Amino acid sequence: MDAYELATRNTVEVVTNDELKEILTRPTKRVYAGYEPSGEIHLGHLVTVNKLVDLKNAGFDVVVLLADLHAFLNRKGTMEQVAELAMYNRRCFEGLGLRDVEYVLGSDLQLDRDYELMVLRLSQQITLNRATRSMDEVGRQMEAPTVSQMIYPIMQMVDIARLHVDAAVGGIDQRKIHMLAREHLPSVGYPSPVCIHTPILNGLDGKKMSSSSGNYISVADSAEEIQKKCQKAFCPPECDENPILQILQHHIFPRVTEVGVRRPAKFGGDRVFQSYSDLEDAYRKGEIHPLDLKKTVATYLQEILADVRDYVG
Repeated sequence: MDAYELATRNTVEVVTNDELKEILTRPTKRVYAGYEPSGEIHLGHLVTVNKLVDLKNAGFDVVVLLADLHAFLNRKGTMEQVAELAMYNRRCFEGLGLRDVEYVLGSDLQLDRDYELMVLRLSQQITLNRATRSMDEVGRQMEAPTVSQMIYPIMQMVDIARLHVDAAVGGIDQRKIHMLAREHLPSVGYPSPVCIHTPILNGLDGKKMSSSSGNYISVADSAEEIQKKCQKAFCPPECDENPILQILQHHIFPRVTEVGVRRPAKFGGDRVFQSYSDLEDAYRKGEIHPLDLKKTVATYLQEILADVRDYVG
């Protein structure tokens, strides 16, 4: 797989592909993703983590922003609480493969005179309506947004500039904020970033992944918990919106060279797949039973996440 294929696999959008191809020709290039500190690092976070691993392998220098101030502005806890979570999250990300990358604590970058002046300059250009719309997918309690939440997207734009990155990675829910950055950063002397967007995956019940619903697998889950959650997961015969297939595509195949489906001979015997597309095709044809698919996912996730638990301790 060449650098461009690595950079773009399992994405839903790159803005723009031509710009990404040009960046890939440079001897040095930087990419970042920001994470609000969270008590639970789960498969939702792992989508962008896997993409950063891909981009590192494609030749990018990777920056991970532990966005403590953003979490504070978005009503995720006190500064003390989010600072503690940020350090735990860093350990989780390292355990997931983001080692030998640059970690930046948001408050170390953002409580700076020049940074704040850039935030204020950009705030003069962006309307309240535009800022509100950019937060629709990522903000908490947006039926009654606070002023702090209007500062959030502008700070994210300045993060891109002040980290001197060529590209920004985020879920597709970050698109509106990234488009603001592309539009407005040239006005303060910085180039428009390439924006690489990953999909928002379903929770295990086939609905939106949510901490309140508990429909996700966390890096802290034991092997037994992973098995139970996979066993109960929604896994329809259809491939669209199937969370078990999504886990295979976005979490397992990027980390292994092949996936083996183990089953008794009377049920067709073992099958080995070198690509996600081949496995999906077999599932569409009814050659793989949903229960066998769930058992396979549980086995591989147990191995992948065991590394994280061992690393975090």
